[in-house]
Amino acid sequence: MVAKVQVAPQGPELSELVQGYWRLAEWNMTPQQRLTFLKQHLELGITTIDHADIYGNYECERLFGEALALEPSLREQIQIVTKCDILLCGDKTPERRINHYDTSAAHIYQSVNNSLERLGVSEIDVLLIHRPDALMNADEVADAFTELHKVGKVKHFGVSNFNPRQFELLQSRLGKSLVTNQVEINPLNFDVVHDGTLDQMQMHRIRPMAWSCLGGGALFTGQTEQAQRVRAELEAIAQEIGASMEQVIYAWVRRLPSNPVPIIGSGKIERVRSAVEALSLELSREQWYRVWVASKGHGVP
Repeated sequence: MVAKVQVAPQGPELSELVQGYWRLAEWNMTPQQRLTFLKQHLELGITTIDHADIYGNYECERLFGEALALEPSLREQIQIVTKCDILLCGDKTPERRINHYDTSAAHIYQSVNNSLERLGVSEIDVLLIHRPDALMNADEVADAFTELHKVGKVKHFGVSNFNPRQFELLQSRLGKSLVTNQVEINPLNFDVVHDGTLDQMQMHRIRPMAWSCLGGGALFTGQTEQAQRVRAELEAIAQEIGASMEQVIYAWVRRLPSNPVPIIGSGKIERVRSAVEALSLELSREQWYRVWVASKGHGVP
């Protein structure tokens, strides 16, 4: 059973694994099948779900909301994380010429209202700024956050893909603590381990959320020299500890002292169960660094 963890000193309790719904539109599930999947991972203790306004070309929140509407009482059991600030161009937004970012107060309000409507809920548990915006006015974002909390539309706030200085800037304008930074962590891309991002999280006792733990599948099928080296090492460690390669990856991410909360991207409940089983695994320091060396292609300095 997946436990609840407090992700920040003033933050919410989220499940130690998070179910990601960014590919929900590709799962080709009926509303009832979506509801069944939700109930299945709730039974495992995975109560936190991860969305963004843009996922599935603005469709995933709506698809989830359709399922939740079949059994609205489940809202009391889940924590909804969603994001805003990316603007996509396409069929639904022909007026836009390029994808870009918008952290204006007007857009944040509009995005939150749209998410609430699509999800069919009255409050978001955690709202994240999805990507750093070069035109972000920290005072304006802080004012928007304050107003959204005041009117009861958002409980907590955080960021995604922010570097330490960007995080520090926004936090400096807020009276309420940012509760997480959702960042990419996997054996092929773990820059946040070295650029101060995870050090900052550990310093403030904030647990980051880890996206793309499996490297978008590249860890299993990638043909680059790096992917092949890492895959061989992960397979060797999997044999040593009696686990699957996928479980070793989750254990590798969770071994970091900032205590990342991994996001699961699969819509197959058996793979979700496998991720839950990985919570009981712990890699030695040497095993962790063997993956580091395989990824970097050289030994430690």
